Amino acid sequence: MDSRELGQWGEDLVKSALERMGWRILDRNVRIGGGELDIVALDGDELVMVEVRVRRVGKLLPPVLSVGPRKLKSLVRAGSTYASLLGWGKPWRIDVFGVTVDMNDRWDIEHVKDVTAGRV
Repeated sequence: MDSRELGQWGEDLVKSALERMGWRILDRNVRIGGGELDIVALDGDELVMVEVRVRRVGKLLPPVLSVGPRKLKSLVRAGSTYASLLGWGKPWRIDVFGVTVDMNDRWDIEHVKDVTAGRV
């Protein structure tokens, strides 16, 4: 599996996990506001922009730590544009889901909630 296929597989995995958690998926792979939102979902009544990162064991950084300041800025801009177009008047957040895959193709998901800690 190449890196693009691995990324798509990881997004599908996270989407399924979110649905099992009771989240409602609104959109996927949205290019907007100069960025891309992997998954847009509702967690209860809260709008969540989801960034999915997938890494094989052995990469320099774990998946959730690979989201740097430039990517966060892009996510905030894209999320803000999406929320505005939706007419969303309530708070929203950005969550990061990191998927780590080992050499035997076993995987683990890590969830970091509200990575901007209310600064949106």
